Amino acid sequence: MTRAPLLAPIAALAAAVVLGPWWAPHDPSSVVAAPWQAPGPGHPLGADGLGRDVWSRVLAGGGRLLGTAAAAAVCASAAGVAAGLTAGWAPGPVDRALTAAADLLLAVPSLLLALVAAMALPAHTAVVAATVCGGAPLTLRVVRDATRSLRGAGHVEAALGRGEGPAAILAGEVLPAMKGLIAADFGLRVVVALQIASALGVLGFGAPPSVPDWALMLRENMTGAAINPWAVAAPAAALGTATVALALTAQLLRSGDRTRPRPRGARKEARDG
Repeated sequence: MTRAPLLAPIAALAAAVVLGPWWAPHDPSSVVAAPWQAPGPGHPLGADGLGRDVWSRVLAGGGRLLGTAAAAAVCASAAGVAAGLTAGWAPGPVDRALTAAADLLLAVPSLLLALVAAMALPAHTAVVAATVCGGAPLTLRVVRDATRSLRGAGHVEAALGRGEGPAAILAGEVLPAMKGLIAADFGLRVVVALQIASALGVLGFGAPPSVPDWALMLRENMTGAAINPWAVAAPAAALGTATVALALTAQLLRSGDRTRPRPRGARKEARDG
């Protein structure tokens, strides 16, 4: 199964986020209608409480939020992969220390950590901190188990026989063999980071009021939901669609990953059979 069909949902989402501001019919920050104006010609989703076009703000509102989530996921995945490779390859004491540290971090709720961090740090920094502390330990566990399974693979044993060091084997043999697994796990980290960033935005720790942002739109327009429900429904639908696209891509990548190694016994049985 090729990777191209698996990446279709995330490619469509990325195109919509990047091109959305160019498609916006109005300046997302400009007052172009009466407050809470109902949908009509020129304003397919009506206006928000300040008279800004809802459709334009939805089209332009995903870049900042998804950019923050992606950056946080990159940091969490990088830390988790590095720690997981080390724990899966290193001797017992190193493995136990890293695993214990991961368990300790997982005991702290990510959203609680994000809220505490947001009191003293910018919102995007709080999202990164919470995603790393909550996501890196999960990535560590996944990569650690995969690394342990790959230690008995033929290409890894061949590299050991050639006298290659641990760093060279991990970078050249083990890491490429689990690229599908890491890509799928990265998609899940983005989903979690998007949830944290959205929660902070709805609670008032996100973008400034003039910036189009899906989470901020939910907070700003809640009071007028009965007058123009599209002002709330549209950003909520955009957030839901983005989350589903990311989760679906992660699941498809995971199910399409053919790099997962079989146990050494299974390979021997296959040869004997």
